[in-house]
Amino acid sequence: MIERPRVSERAAFVLDIRSDKIADYVEAHAEVWPEMLAALKAAGIRNYSIFLEGTRAFGYFEADDLEEVSSSLAASESSARWQRAMAEFLSEPLPPSGPQTMREIFRLE
Repeated sequence: MIERPRVSERAAFVLDIRSDKIADYVEAHAEVWPEMLAALKAAGIRNYSIFLEGTRAFGYFEADDLEEVSSSLAASESSARWQRAMAEFLSEPLPPSGPQTMREIFRLE
């Protein structure tokens, strides 16, 4: 039996992508900057995935401390640059704190 590490916290969010920018959004995520990947890992993010259906992107990640993730990314110049680059793809601008995370209502371990 494969033993999975205990997940302290999970986060999920949705983003609405401009219909004329979907291909660009997908392309940007096919080649995420190495410094952005390093910033995500340094913030404690793991098991991060983004899914796309139509113009709606759904993101999910795991971390030990979501507040630490938020603080770390807020202090990261790489993250700030990435967010500015991604802003042109979004239907609505994100707040400075990033996308609103969703409430978890079900979990099967």
